[in-house]
Amino acid sequence: MRDEARSDSVLRDPRRVRPILCLRAPTGPEWVGRVLPHRNELLLEQAHLERKAASAALTFMFTHQEFAVIQVPLSELAREELSHYELVLAQMRRLGLPFARQVPCTYAASLRHVVRGREPERGLDSMLVCALIEARSCERMRLLGEALVPYDPELAAMYGDLTVSEARHHALYVELAQACYPEHDVLARLREVAEFEARVLMDSAPQPRLHG
Repeated sequence: MRDEARSDSVLRDPRRVRPILCLRAPTGPEWVGRVLPHRNELLLEQAHLERKAASAALTFMFTHQEFAVIQVPLSELAREELSHYELVLAQMRRLGLPFARQVPCTYAASLRHVVRGREPERGLDSMLVCALIEARSCERMRLLGEALVPYDPELAAMYGDLTVSEARHHALYVELAQACYPEHDVLARLREVAEFEARVLMDSAPQPRLHG
């Protein structure tokens, strides 16, 4: 019961979460200058990312249905991600930008290579990949939001709000993983996945995307 109360409280009381990002390599200052001219494209990408994040949370509800402790937090997370999706769509309407298909960045697909093929390792790795995606999104949304202040304060404020949420989501995925798997295994594997994520960014060709 103690673990269930702890995990169930994360989204309801975000003060309980310590949003310390487990990134192994910081984003360099040149990234903002490279992507800022493509902010409309990044906003469309953000809509797709929020929708995919909601789908990921729902998927974990089914793949980890034997863990009752994580069901409510994942349901809350999916709803929050969808609310962010609607928020981004509202910004696109304000700016007169149409919603459209978009070729995805290679970042997430590359991260899937670190996921091991058998359970329970596959389930653990999948959660930690989501944790790292949320962490990198948090870091880069903060940079993007700060850079957008002179151009579009309203859009900058949206990214600022999302930055806080992404930090919570990162911490939540780590905590949910610890509710399903031994804590020592989670923390050790988190370090390995974080190292892999840093190499993916280092080896990827630059793209005008949040994770590019």
